[in-house]
Order: sequence, then C-alpha cells, then structure tokens
Amino acid sequence: MDTISLSIQDLLDDSEYGLDLTLISGANGLAQRVTSPRLQKPGLALTGYTEHLHPDRIQILGNTEISYLSQLDAETMQANARALCQFPMACFIVTKGLTPPPFFLETTAERGIPVLRTHHQSSTFISLVTKFLEERLLPTTHLHGVLVDVLGVGVLLTGKSGIGKSECALELIIRGHRLVSDDMVFIKKKMPAALVGQPLDQIQHLMEIRGLGIINIKDLYGVSAIREKKIIDLMLELVDWNPDHEYDRLGIDDHTVTILGVDLPHLTIPVRPGRNLGAIIEVAARNFLLKGMGYHSAKDFQDRLLARMEARPLGDEVE
Repeated sequence: MDTISLSIQDLLDDSEYGLDLTLISGANGLAQRVTSPRLQKPGLALTGYTEHLHPDRIQILGNTEISYLSQLDAETMQANARALCQFPMACFIVTKGLTPPPFFLETTAERGIPVLRTHHQSSTFISLVTKFLEERLLPTTHLHGVLVDVLGVGVLLTGKSGIGKSECALELIIRGHRLVSDDMVFIKKKMPAALVGQPLDQIQHLMEIRGLGIINIKDLYGVSAIREKKIIDLMLELVDWNPDHEYDRLGIDDHTVTILGVDLPHLTIPVRPGRNLGAIIEVAARNFLLKGMGYHSAKDFQDRLLARMEARPLGDEVE
C-alpha cells in the first residue's frame, strides 16, 4: 500500500473542518508532506531534549510553549531553536492567535519549515485537525459487497456476483433495517481499530436488483431506510450450498477476516432455495450483540454438555 500524505498547503486550503489557518513563516515549505495523523506538542524539544521528537507529525505550539520561548534569554532560545529545526519538521501550528518570538520565526524560515497560526484554543484545534487528518491520511480500500445497518450492527455482505447480496439487503430494508451501500463499499480505517464503510458518491442510496434494474432506496422507503456511513462490525460471506462441504453447525469457534489490519468477525452462510437469508442475517446481528454482552450461546451449550458428561460418564447404564 502506498504511503498516504498531504501537503501543508492542503491544511491552509481547508474550508470544511474550520481549521482557520494562516501562514506566518516558511512559505517555501508549503509543499512538505504530512504522513502521520498523530500530533505532537514539542514541550521538551523546546528545552533542547529532542530524543522522542517525531518530525513527521504536526507540532502544536500553545500558550505554554510560546510563553516558555518568550522568557528564555536570547542565547538559549537561539540554541534550542536551531537544535529543534535541524530536524525535517513537517510544520508548526501556533494556537490562540499567538505570535512566536522573532528568532524562532527566522530560524524556521531559514530551514523552510512552515509556521501556521489559528485563533482556536489548543484543545479545540487538536480535535478539529485530528478529524481532518484521520479523514485524509488513514488507510482506505474498496470491497465488492453490500453494507447494511441491522439493529445497529454494521453487517458487510460479501460473495460472488449474483449470489443474492442485494436481494438480502432489500429484504432487510423491508424489515426496517437500513442500507449503507450496495455493490461497492468504500472502507476507511479509523483509529485505533475500526472500519467505517460508506457508499461511493455515484451510487449513494441506489441498489441494483436483477429483473428490476436500479432502484433508489431513499425515494422508495424514505430517509429512515438509509445511512451515510457505518462502522463495520461483522462480515457475512454468502456462498453456494455444497452438499459435500461440512458447514459449521455449532458456532463454537469464532472466525475472523482481516481488512486494513483490523480483524472482523466472519461467518460463512451457505445459500440454497428455502433458506430465509434475511432472517438468518438478522439473527446473526442479534447473536453478535449478545456476544458483545458476554453471552456465547454455543459455548454455553458446550459447557452444559461437558458438565452433564462429567456428572454422568458415558457408558453408565440406567437401572
């Protein structure tokens, strides 16, 4: 996977997240790239201790950092600023509309390190820019499938083309559940370990049903039948029924599949005439919620069976 990055100019150009940034120094460094969604406040680095400095991260300078720089004598400040700026820093962002000491701005300009300013408080800006960076920098992928919200559980239906994924989703919508995306699901990783699925803009709210064509779920069933995005909690893979294959009949072992480094619970659902897949998927979502509350029905059955066997060993005859 290629490294995802954005430029400092992208931060300046933002109009969606309300970062409200202006450039105060280092214009020749606006093409530098940011590759990490994490931030750093370089308090110790300003004292000259740069052991744990992460130059690839955006550095936040708040009231504490600017006050510390301002009270240093000129010689110490110059030495600390040069030590800090010897690293290939992505950029510095000053909060609360503050202005760093002139020598700090001169040093960053010499090194081609942009210094930006925002009127936001540090805590507010950190929240805003974190959301911005997570949207722009975290890994993404696309999967062929259908994503539905069933009882608050994000269920990703996968399987070969024509297996019946869209028909299952339509039945679930009729049952009162909600469509997120049909045919192609755009998946983005959220920190620390969550996957968020959403539709591509071109197919939002649309569903293809063979024999009917393209239908608009929002127009047919209203806004309560759709969602813009949803955390994916469970993957169900629909497969053709194979009489020679032994399918899981107890559900004791939990299986997972990995997407973008995140493990998702994974179930294989065989498809054949007579199986009510809508009901099965709804039960799978309910069972997922039950497991989340600490109750595993299959393991409970196994424990009760083993306890019964221990109380009455096999081979004992009834008088």
